[in-house]
Amino acid sequence: MTALHIQIDDPAREDVTALLQTHAAFALEESPPDTCHFLDVAGLKTPDISFWSARKDGALLGVVALKTLSDADGEVKSMHVAEAARGQGAARALMVHLIEQARQKGLKKLWLETGNTQGFQAAVALYAKLGFTHCPPFGCYQETDFNIFMMLDLSSAHAA
Repeated sequence: MTALHIQIDDPAREDVTALLQTHAAFALEESPPDTCHFLDVAGLKTPDISFWSARKDGALLGVVALKTLSDADGEVKSMHVAEAARGQGAARALMVHLIEQARQKGLKKLWLETGNTQGFQAAVALYAKLGFTHCPPFGCYQETDFNIFMMLDLSSAHAA
């Protein structure tokens, strides 16, 4: 049995782009367009973004990105696991990797915005298990009936 492999990846890679399109379609099915804040391929290829994929036997299982907001803050972006790969630990592995990378960069807090409908509940539960707590909107985000905000204090001993 081959282990899960997490690596820096290119959002423009064909299979990654397809998964990102699935991610965007999912968000748009669950929430009104003006409440969706996913990044397209160009948005994920900026200098402030680190982008990783999780693969097993070469097959893409999921992706996640870390957007550096400041010397102390980062934001989780584009977290998505392929439907066929769910329940195999890829989401947790990607998030633990992202948290470790954020710590190595010297970040103090991680922020995220996500949906609050039923389709997002597994992700929200994972974030909570990893130590993220609900918080007010951050940055330029506005609170709506369709989103929630969470923060992880990386200095906390409880953070993944």
